[in-house]
Amino acid sequence: MPAMAVDTLVWITGASSGIGAALAADLPFADAAVVDVSRSGGVDGAEHLPADLADPAAWALVESHLLTRLSATSARRAVFVHCAGTLDPIGPAGAVDSPAYARNVLLNAAAPQVLGHAFLKAVGGFAGMSHLYLLSSGAATRPYPGWSSYGAGKAAVEQWVRTAGEEQRRRGADGLPSCQVLAVAPGVVATAMQEQIRATAPSDLPDLDRFTGLHDRGELRAPADVARQIWSLTDRDLPSGTVLDLRTLDPAPGGHP
Repeated sequence: MPAMAVDTLVWITGASSGIGAALAADLPFADAAVVDVSRSGGVDGAEHLPADLADPAAWALVESHLLTRLSATSARRAVFVHCAGTLDPIGPAGAVDSPAYARNVLLNAAAPQVLGHAFLKAVGGFAGMSHLYLLSSGAATRPYPGWSSYGAGKAAVEQWVRTAGEEQRRRGADGLPSCQVLAVAPGVVATAMQEQIRATAPSDLPDLDRFTGLHDRGELRAPADVARQIWSLTDRDLPSGTVLDLRTLDPAPGGHP
């Protein structure tokens, strides 16, 4: 369906697996067009925008796509959810592969900021509602040896959201179009990332027992449950700049998660 005909435009990075795939599979919007921003694609019913988000060259392509689509739409809502991320390489800083470490920094720290900026630029004159959600992690505030670049990237995401969110609140106070910008920590979710963690040597991840224990006790969160909670945020009056943990989220009005 052409972009001009839909009510809601949705972009999901990393929609080909994990939480991103769950988000794409359970849209709460009756009339939406979805763009899967990922390397592999394969999401049923979604437009695929091929992009390796660890490559800075891809960021300009995504920005151009956002500007083009949002400058020519009659949609009433625009949503961008950034799920793409990586743990590779797991291991101590100074000991792991250097090019892989650099890709981790680019994908987890730089890409969310640059893509977030691109979306805010694209919705700067958008008359409808807009939502920008960046996935975070408990690793943003708790150091996990073996995850130096991953944790630093998530900390950067949260501070970017606080700052950009404050900027959006000021835009709203001035009567300008403003976007709801949130950082969302989903908890420990049953995805391929957790499988990778459990296959890691304890020497590379000293806290491995914590994650294997969560799995063995059946305490991993289901991606579909996490996706429903994330989508519920679009109906909540959360101030732009909020950093939240979904595990502490109160039920939405009507009793839904």
